[in-house]
Amino acid sequence: MHADDSDATPASPRGLAALLGPAEVRSLAEEFGVRPTKQLGQNFVHDANTVRRIVAAAGVGRDDVVLEVGPGLGSLTLALLDVVDRVVAVEIDPRLAERLPTTVAARAPQLADRLDVVPMDAMKVSIADLPSQPTALVANLPYNVAVPVLLHLFAEIPSLRTALVMVQLEVADRLAAQPGSKVYGVPSVKARYFGDVRRAGSVGRSVFWPVPKVESGLVRIDRYENPPWPTDPGHRKTVFAAVDAAFAQRRKTLRAALSGWAGSPAEAERRLVAAAIEPSTRGERLDAAAFVRLATIGTEG
Repeated sequence: MHADDSDATPASPRGLAALLGPAEVRSLAEEFGVRPTKQLGQNFVHDANTVRRIVAAAGVGRDDVVLEVGPGLGSLTLALLDVVDRVVAVEIDPRLAERLPTTVAARAPQLADRLDVVPMDAMKVSIADLPSQPTALVANLPYNVAVPVLLHLFAEIPSLRTALVMVQLEVADRLAAQPGSKVYGVPSVKARYFGDVRRAGSVGRSVFWPVPKVESGLVRIDRYENPPWPTDPGHRKTVFAAVDAAFAQRRKTLRAALSGWAGSPAEAERRLVAAAIEPSTRGERLDAAAFVRLATIGTEG
Protein backbone atom coordinates (compact mmCIF):
# COMPACT_ATOMS: atom_id res chain seq x y z
CA MET A 1 0.00 0.00 0.00
CA HIS A 2 1.24 3.46 -0.87
CA ALA A 3 -0.34 6.02 1.45
CA ASP A 4 -1.30 9.28 -0.23
CA ASP A 5 -1.51 11.16 3.07
CA SER A 6 2.01 10.85 4.38
CA ASP A 7 1.20 12.88 7.49
CA ALA A 8 -1.10 10.17 8.91
CA THR A 9 0.04 9.46 12.45
CA PRO A 10 -0.09 5.78 13.44
CA ALA A 11 -1.98 5.07 16.63
CA SER A 12 -0.02 3.45 19.45
CA PRO A 13 -0.89 -0.27 19.35
CA ARG A 14 -1.27 -2.39 22.44
CA GLY A 15 0.57 -5.16 20.62
CA LEU A 16 -1.63 -7.76 22.28
CA ALA A 17 -3.17 -9.26 19.15
CA ALA A 18 -1.47 -11.92 17.02
CA LEU A 19 -2.37 -10.71 13.53
CA LEU A 20 -3.25 -13.08 10.70
CA GLY A 21 -0.85 -13.98 7.90
CA PRO A 22 -1.48 -15.87 4.62
CA ALA A 23 -1.15 -19.31 6.23
CA GLU A 24 -3.49 -18.43 9.11
CA VAL A 25 -6.13 -16.98 6.77
CA ARG A 26 -6.21 -20.09 4.61
CA SER A 27 -6.15 -22.37 7.66
CA LEU A 28 -9.08 -20.55 9.29
CA ALA A 29 -11.07 -20.58 6.07
CA GLU A 30 -10.52 -24.31 5.73
CA GLU A 31 -11.36 -24.92 9.38
CA PHE A 32 -14.59 -22.92 9.13
CA GLY A 33 -15.53 -24.42 5.78
CA VAL A 34 -15.51 -20.97 4.20
CA ARG A 35 -15.06 -20.54 0.48
CA PRO A 36 -14.93 -16.84 -0.45
CA THR A 37 -17.95 -15.98 -2.59
CA LYS A 38 -18.19 -13.41 -5.36
CA GLN A 39 -21.84 -12.86 -4.37
CA LEU A 40 -20.78 -11.49 -0.97
CA GLY A 41 -17.76 -9.72 -2.42
CA GLN A 42 -15.40 -11.59 -0.10
CA ASN A 43 -11.66 -11.04 -0.42
CA PHE A 44 -9.77 -11.58 2.83
CA VAL A 45 -6.72 -9.45 3.69
CA HIS A 46 -3.79 -11.57 4.85
CA ASP A 47 -1.02 -8.98 5.20
CA ALA A 48 -0.44 -7.70 8.74
CA ASN A 49 1.42 -4.59 7.58
CA THR A 50 -1.51 -3.58 5.37
CA VAL A 51 -4.10 -3.79 8.13
CA ARG A 52 -1.83 -1.84 10.49
CA ARG A 53 -1.51 0.90 7.89
CA ILE A 54 -5.27 0.99 7.37
CA VAL A 55 -5.78 1.47 11.10
CA ALA A 56 -3.13 4.20 11.14
CA ALA A 57 -4.73 6.00 8.17
CA ALA A 58 -8.10 5.85 9.95
CA GLY A 59 -6.61 7.86 12.80
CA VAL A 60 -8.65 6.00 15.42
CA GLY A 61 -7.59 5.70 19.03
CA ARG A 62 -8.57 4.75 22.57
CA ASP A 63 -11.75 6.82 22.70
CA ASP A 64 -13.20 5.46 19.46
CA VAL A 65 -15.92 2.88 18.97
CA VAL A 66 -15.23 1.45 15.53
CA LEU A 67 -17.85 -0.02 13.25
CA GLU A 68 -16.38 -2.68 10.97
CA VAL A 69 -18.46 -4.07 8.10
CA GLY A 70 -17.61 -7.50 6.70
CA PRO A 71 -14.88 -8.48 9.18
CA GLY A 72 -14.52 -11.85 7.47
CA LEU A 73 -11.89 -13.96 9.20
CA GLY A 74 -10.79 -11.12 11.50
CA SER A 75 -7.58 -9.70 9.99
CA LEU A 76 -8.60 -6.04 10.32
CA THR A 77 -10.63 -6.71 13.48
CA LEU A 78 -7.53 -7.86 15.37
CA ALA A 79 -5.53 -4.82 14.25
CA LEU A 80 -8.36 -2.49 15.34
CA LEU A 81 -8.70 -4.13 18.76
CA ASP A 82 -5.02 -3.46 19.29
CA VAL A 83 -5.72 0.28 19.09
CA VAL A 84 -9.35 1.09 20.02
CA ASP A 85 -11.45 0.17 23.02
CA ARG A 86 -14.45 -1.29 21.17
CA VAL A 87 -15.16 -2.80 17.78
CA VAL A 88 -18.70 -3.45 16.58
CA ALA A 89 -18.44 -5.90 13.68
CA VAL A 90 -21.38 -6.33 11.30
CA GLU A 91 -21.15 -9.61 9.37
CA ILE A 92 -23.79 -10.97 6.97
CA ASP A 93 -22.24 -14.46 6.70
CA PRO A 94 -23.59 -16.41 9.72
CA ARG A 95 -20.61 -18.78 9.84
CA LEU A 96 -18.12 -15.94 9.95
CA ALA A 97 -20.19 -13.99 12.47
CA GLU A 98 -20.32 -17.01 14.77
CA ARG A 99 -16.59 -17.77 14.50
CA LEU A 100 -15.12 -14.28 14.81
CA PRO A 101 -15.27 -14.12 18.64
CA THR A 102 -13.48 -17.50 18.79
CA THR A 103 -10.67 -16.24 16.57
CA VAL A 104 -10.27 -13.08 18.65
CA ALA A 105 -10.32 -15.05 21.91
CA ALA A 106 -7.59 -17.36 20.58
CA ARG A 107 -5.31 -14.65 19.16
CA ALA A 108 -5.99 -11.75 21.54
CA PRO A 109 -7.60 -13.11 24.73
CA GLN A 110 -7.01 -9.85 26.66
CA LEU A 111 -9.05 -7.95 24.05
CA ALA A 112 -11.89 -10.39 23.44
CA ASP A 113 -14.38 -8.54 25.64
CA ARG A 114 -13.95 -5.42 23.49
CA LEU A 115 -15.64 -7.03 20.48
CA ASP A 116 -19.36 -7.03 19.66
CA VAL A 117 -20.59 -8.97 16.64
CA VAL A 118 -23.86 -8.02 14.91
CA PRO A 119 -24.90 -10.82 12.51
CA MET A 120 -26.88 -8.94 9.87
CA ASP A 121 -26.83 -7.23 6.49
CA ALA A 122 -25.09 -3.83 6.74
CA MET A 123 -27.67 -2.41 4.30
CA LYS A 124 -30.35 -3.04 6.93
CA VAL A 125 -28.44 -1.79 9.97
CA SER A 126 -29.68 1.22 11.93
CA ILE A 127 -28.31 2.82 15.07
CA ALA A 128 -30.90 0.87 17.09
CA ASP A 129 -29.33 -2.45 16.01
CA LEU A 130 -25.94 -1.61 17.49
CA PRO A 131 -24.91 -2.18 21.13
CA SER A 132 -22.99 1.12 21.21
CA GLN A 133 -22.74 4.25 19.10
CA PRO A 134 -19.80 4.05 16.67
CA THR A 135 -17.61 7.09 16.14
CA ALA A 136 -15.72 5.71 13.13
CA LEU A 137 -16.28 3.28 10.27
CA VAL A 138 -13.18 1.28 9.29
CA ALA A 139 -13.81 -1.52 6.84
CA ASN A 140 -12.77 -3.51 3.81
CA LEU A 141 -16.16 -3.10 2.14
CA PRO A 142 -17.55 -5.78 -0.19
CA TYR A 143 -16.84 -4.39 -3.67
CA ASN A 144 -20.29 -5.11 -5.09
CA VAL A 145 -22.16 -2.98 -2.52
CA ALA A 146 -19.49 -0.58 -1.26
CA VAL A 147 -21.12 2.74 -2.20
CA PRO A 148 -24.69 1.86 -1.08
CA VAL A 149 -23.36 0.51 2.24
CA LEU A 150 -21.22 3.59 2.85
CA LEU A 151 -24.06 6.04 2.14
CA HIS A 152 -26.57 3.97 4.13
CA LEU A 153 -24.37 3.91 7.22
CA PHE A 154 -23.71 7.65 7.15
CA ALA A 155 -27.45 8.23 6.83
CA GLU A 156 -28.48 5.80 9.57
CA ILE A 157 -25.70 6.31 12.12
CA PRO A 158 -25.32 10.00 12.95
CA SER A 159 -22.67 9.26 15.59
CA LEU A 160 -20.16 8.33 12.82
CA ARG A 161 -17.62 11.14 12.63
CA THR A 162 -15.19 9.53 10.19
CA ALA A 163 -14.85 6.64 7.77
CA LEU A 164 -11.79 4.96 6.30
CA VAL A 165 -12.87 2.30 3.83
CA MET A 166 -11.13 0.07 1.35
CA VAL A 167 -12.97 -0.25 -1.95
CA GLN A 168 -12.24 -1.05 -5.58
CA LEU A 169 -9.73 1.51 -6.91
CA GLU A 170 -12.17 2.73 -9.55
CA VAL A 171 -14.82 3.30 -6.88
CA ALA A 172 -12.30 5.12 -4.68
CA ASP A 173 -11.55 7.46 -7.57
CA ARG A 174 -15.26 8.12 -8.13
CA LEU A 175 -15.97 8.82 -4.48
CA ALA A 176 -13.10 11.29 -4.19
CA ALA A 177 -13.51 12.91 -7.63
CA GLN A 178 -13.89 16.68 -7.90
CA PRO A 179 -16.49 18.49 -10.07
CA GLY A 180 -15.38 18.55 -13.70
CA SER A 181 -13.59 15.20 -13.52
CA LYS A 182 -14.58 12.48 -15.99
CA VAL A 183 -15.33 10.10 -13.10
CA TYR A 184 -17.25 12.66 -11.01
CA GLY A 185 -20.83 11.48 -10.56
CA VAL A 186 -23.54 10.30 -8.20
CA PRO A 187 -21.21 8.67 -5.60
CA SER A 188 -19.00 11.79 -5.55
CA VAL A 189 -21.88 14.17 -4.82
CA LYS A 190 -23.70 11.94 -2.33
CA ALA A 191 -20.55 11.23 -0.32
CA ARG A 192 -19.86 14.98 -0.12
CA TYR A 193 -23.38 15.55 1.12
CA PHE A 194 -22.18 13.98 4.39
CA GLY A 195 -18.63 15.28 4.66
CA ASP A 196 -15.21 15.96 3.19
CA VAL A 197 -13.91 13.14 1.00
CA ARG A 198 -10.36 12.30 -0.05
CA ARG A 199 -8.21 9.43 -1.23
CA ALA A 200 -6.07 7.96 1.53
CA GLY A 201 -3.91 5.40 -0.22
CA SER A 202 -3.78 2.42 -2.59
CA VAL A 203 -3.66 -1.29 -1.89
CA GLY A 204 -2.21 -3.91 -4.22
CA ARG A 205 -3.94 -7.15 -5.12
CA SER A 206 -1.34 -9.45 -3.57
CA VAL A 207 -2.45 -8.76 0.03
CA PHE A 208 -5.81 -10.49 -0.54
CA TRP A 209 -7.00 -14.06 -0.69
CA PRO A 210 -8.34 -14.88 -3.16
CA VAL A 211 -6.43 -12.35 -5.25
CA PRO A 212 -9.00 -9.97 -6.81
CA LYS A 213 -8.84 -8.95 -10.47
CA VAL A 214 -8.74 -5.26 -9.53
CA GLU A 215 -6.63 -2.92 -7.43
CA SER A 216 -8.03 -1.39 -4.24
CA GLY A 217 -8.05 2.12 -2.85
CA LEU A 218 -8.60 3.76 0.52
CA VAL A 219 -11.09 6.59 0.93
CA ARG A 220 -11.53 8.78 3.99
CA ILE A 221 -14.69 10.73 4.80
CA ASP A 222 -14.84 13.26 7.63
CA ARG A 223 -18.41 14.21 8.48
CA TYR A 224 -19.08 17.94 8.57
CA GLU A 225 -18.77 19.18 12.14
CA ASN A 226 -21.26 21.93 11.37
CA PRO A 227 -23.29 20.65 8.38
CA PRO A 228 -23.83 23.42 5.78
CA TRP A 229 -27.39 22.21 5.17
CA PRO A 230 -30.18 20.29 6.98
CA THR A 231 -29.45 16.61 7.54
CA ASP A 232 -32.94 15.20 8.00
CA PRO A 233 -34.06 12.26 5.81
CA GLY A 234 -36.60 14.35 3.88
CA HIS A 235 -33.99 16.89 2.84
CA ARG A 236 -31.53 14.16 1.86
CA LYS A 237 -34.15 12.36 -0.24
CA THR A 238 -34.99 15.59 -2.07
CA VAL A 239 -31.35 16.36 -2.85
CA PHE A 240 -30.48 12.81 -3.87
CA ALA A 241 -33.43 12.71 -6.30
CA ALA A 242 -32.03 15.76 -8.09
CA VAL A 243 -28.55 14.23 -8.17
CA ASP A 244 -29.86 10.96 -9.63
CA ALA A 245 -31.81 12.82 -12.32
CA ALA A 246 -28.86 15.02 -13.29
CA PHE A 247 -26.55 12.07 -13.90
CA ALA A 248 -29.07 9.64 -15.41
CA GLN A 249 -28.30 11.25 -18.79
CA ARG A 250 -24.98 12.90 -18.05
CA ARG A 251 -24.27 13.92 -21.65
CA LYS A 252 -27.36 16.14 -21.67
CA THR A 253 -27.54 19.68 -20.38
CA LEU A 254 -29.16 20.07 -16.98
CA ARG A 255 -32.18 21.76 -18.59
CA ALA A 256 -32.83 18.55 -20.56
CA ALA A 257 -31.65 16.03 -17.97
CA LEU A 258 -33.81 17.53 -15.21
CA SER A 259 -36.97 18.00 -17.28
CA GLY A 260 -38.59 14.82 -15.96
CA TRP A 261 -37.56 15.56 -12.39
CA ALA A 262 -38.89 19.14 -12.56
CA GLY A 263 -41.96 18.37 -14.67
CA SER A 264 -40.91 20.10 -17.87
CA PRO A 265 -37.84 21.64 -19.54
CA ALA A 266 -39.18 25.11 -18.77
CA GLU A 267 -39.63 24.32 -15.08
CA ALA A 268 -36.17 22.77 -14.96
CA GLU A 269 -34.73 25.96 -16.45
CA ARG A 270 -36.66 28.13 -13.97
CA ARG A 271 -35.29 26.18 -11.02
CA LEU A 272 -31.75 26.20 -12.39
CA VAL A 273 -31.81 29.96 -12.91
CA ALA A 274 -33.28 30.46 -9.43
CA ALA A 275 -30.41 28.37 -8.02
CA ALA A 276 -27.86 30.49 -9.94
CA ILE A 277 -26.93 27.57 -12.22
CA GLU A 278 -26.48 27.97 -15.97
CA PRO A 279 -29.16 25.71 -17.61
CA SER A 280 -26.79 24.68 -20.43
CA THR A 281 -24.21 23.22 -18.04
CA ARG A 282 -23.97 19.52 -17.16
CA GLY A 283 -24.29 17.77 -13.82
CA GLU A 284 -20.61 16.92 -13.62
CA ARG A 285 -19.85 20.63 -13.13
CA LEU A 286 -21.94 21.05 -9.98
CA ASP A 287 -20.66 20.57 -6.45
CA ALA A 288 -22.82 19.25 -3.60
CA ALA A 289 -23.77 22.76 -2.47
CA ALA A 290 -25.14 23.59 -5.94
CA PHE A 291 -27.26 20.44 -5.93
CA VAL A 292 -28.62 21.35 -2.51
CA ARG A 293 -29.59 24.84 -3.77
CA LEU A 294 -31.23 23.36 -6.85
CA ALA A 295 -33.15 20.63 -5.01
CA THR A 296 -34.51 22.97 -2.37
CA ILE A 297 -35.76 25.64 -4.77
CA GLY A 298 -38.96 23.59 -4.89
CA THR A 299 -41.87 24.93 -6.88
CA GLU A 300 -42.11 28.36 -5.33
CA GLY A 301 -41.24 31.57 -7.11
